[in-house]
Amino acid sequence: MGVPQAMAALRDKAALVRESLQKSQAITESMVSILGSFDHRLSSLETAMRPTQIRTHSIRRAHENIDKTLKAAEAILGRFDLTRKAEAKVLRGPHEDLESYLEAIDQLRSNLQYFTTHKCFKRTSGIITHANNLLTKAISKLEDEFRNLLTNYSKVVEPDRLFDGLPDSLRPSATSPGKRNDSKKDSDNQKNSENAVYTPPTLIPPRVLPLLHNLAQQMVQAGHQQQLFRIYRDTRASVLEQSLRKLGVERLSKDDVQKMQWEVLEAKIGNWIHYMRIAVKLLFAGEKKICDQILAGIDSLRDQCYAEITANSVSVLLSFGEAIAKSKRSPEKLFVLLDMYEIMRELQSEIDYLFGTKSSTEMRESAQSLTKRLAQTAQETFGDFEEAVAKDATKTAVLDGTVHPLTSYVINYVKFLFDYKTTLEQLFQEFEESDTEAQLKTLTTRIMEALQTNLDGKSKQYKDPALTQLFLMNNMHYIVRSVRRSEAKDLLGDDWVQIHRRIVQQHANQYKRISWAKVLQCVTIQGAAPAGGGGILGGDSGSGISRAMVKDRFKNFNAQFEDLHMRQCQWNVPDSELRESLRLAVAEVLLPAYRSFHKRFGQVLPMAESGKSPCKYIKYKPEDLERMLSEFFEAALGFLLLVWPVGPWGELLPSMYSSRNSGCAEDWDVTLRAGPRRGPVVNSCWLRGDHRVPLANLGVKNKGFENVGEVITNSTFVQDISLNLGLKLAGSSNVGLMDQKLNEQ
Repeated sequence: MGVPQAMAALRDKAALVRESLQKSQAITESMVSILGSFDHRLSSLETAMRPTQIRTHSIRRAHENIDKTLKAAEAILGRFDLTRKAEAKVLRGPHEDLESYLEAIDQLRSNLQYFTTHKCFKRTSGIITHANNLLTKAISKLEDEFRNLLTNYSKVVEPDRLFDGLPDSLRPSATSPGKRNDSKKDSDNQKNSENAVYTPPTLIPPRVLPLLHNLAQQMVQAGHQQQLFRIYRDTRASVLEQSLRKLGVERLSKDDVQKMQWEVLEAKIGNWIHYMRIAVKLLFAGEKKICDQILAGIDSLRDQCYAEITANSVSVLLSFGEAIAKSKRSPEKLFVLLDMYEIMRELQSEIDYLFGTKSSTEMRESAQSLTKRLAQTAQETFGDFEEAVAKDATKTAVLDGTVHPLTSYVINYVKFLFDYKTTLEQLFQEFEESDTEAQLKTLTTRIMEALQTNLDGKSKQYKDPALTQLFLMNNMHYIVRSVRRSEAKDLLGDDWVQIHRRIVQQHANQYKRISWAKVLQCVTIQGAAPAGGGGILGGDSGSGISRAMVKDRFKNFNAQFEDLHMRQCQWNVPDSELRESLRLAVAEVLLPAYRSFHKRFGQVLPMAESGKSPCKYIKYKPEDLERMLSEFFEAALGFLLLVWPVGPWGELLPSMYSSRNSGCAEDWDVTLRAGPRRGPVVNSCWLRGDHRVPLANLGVKNKGFENVGEVITNSTFVQDISLNLGLKLAGSSNVGLMDQKLNEQ
């Protein structure tokens, strides 16, 4: 019973499901029918609305086009308005308001670019032509403004302004006229110059530089680079060259240099060294500074401008150095060549910086070439000096046997060389010399040997062999003393000094032997044989000599001593210590012998002569001889008046005065040598007799000359003295100075 009931229940449920599905199908079909009706209606509506939609889209597009057209028209009208305003500013010119004028040019350039890219308008070409013409006119006025502004503010730099930019030690006012630091101090100043502070002058006021920069930028944007280049180059180059000319720079050819007197040329070289320092560290540096500011951002044009602005000025300066380096070599040129080499070495880093671009290659290489040429010429001149010393054939004899001018000249030359020791070592390194100090020692030794050889030859001019030895003694002593007091001692060594001191002593001993041997024989008892007649004068020793021999001995002694006194009082030993030691050496031999001879026979001879006066034979007491010996080696006093001009830096300018006066026994000659680092040197000075040389005899006038000093000397040659004015002389140390203080070296 249970299963049939369940099956019946399932059949009932299935019937209900079937009925529900049938109802759903009917509803679905009804909805499909309704939706199909809606689709048909919407399609009809859409067909009806399409024309309206098309008209609405056209209206919207037209509105957008109208907006764009209005905006374009507004922009075009604005361009026209701006062009009109810019035109008004251009016509007024840049004088009233340069900044506004530059803005107007920028606006014109912008408008021109706009109309060039919008050529669809009918009048575009006309507008472009008008804008171009207006811009050309504006740039033309801009060029004029740039030229006027640059010209008006580019002024020639006065020398005083340049001097103000130098370190205190290098300013002309730093050295009072006629006074110079000694050479070592000058050398120290030279070495410290690289650390000195230089202040380039203000070539153009700082407030003007931005305006010039803006003008330059506008000209470049307008394509007027060449016009800008020409204006800037011509204006600044002219001012730079005028500034150098006002300072004293002049173009000199090799022929001009060859024709100049050495003294004039030497002064010009000293000035050239100052000019080079001022030009590079002040003028060229200042020129680069303003060039970098005005032409900032225009690198190629900037470098080319600076190169061409400075090209002629650099050429003028370097051509003088080249002319000196190529001129005929002579020993006196070595020091100025070294000075020139020093300044080129000092300025090398600045030159490399200032002229480091490709446009300035020629100037940089020219400076490097000059440095090497100066080094080469200086080295060759140094070598020539040794040969010149060895071959010096001066015929002028130093009559009193004093220090020869050649000796003084060579020793002073060597002393000055040691002021340049560092420079010489750098110079040798230019030619890859390994041991520069050893080479300097070798060259110095060879110069000394050449001098000694030459002096040996000159000593043969003397007929009196004693004077020959005195001459060699004086000169060798002067050499040794000078070396001991200079840096040459450290280089040549103590052994060299000791060897040559012994040579001095050898010449002194030879002088004593030659001069006094015969005189001593007259008062030497030993070896005297008794005469056959005339009576015998007894002595304590038991031996005796004849009266005739005693008379002859005194007579010969008197004659020989008087002859020596007369001649050798005219001879000169300029060094006071050497003079006294030589007198003492003679006295130590002569006076004891004479005193003994005089004591033994001076009292006996009158009795033997039966009361006759012995003065005919015994003319001198030992005290008389001692007094007369103190007069030996004292040449007659002479007077020398020295005059020299003073240059703008307070340096003593070179001068040479030569004269002959009937009041002097021989010529006198004075040569004042002045260089950029030292005072003048008297290389030669011969005086004889008690004579004062008046200023008029020098052939110069007081006007234009300062520092007149009067030197009194007892020598025919003035030795190593220094006035407080910086004057260096070569010759005797026994010197006095009237009206001025004398400082012995």
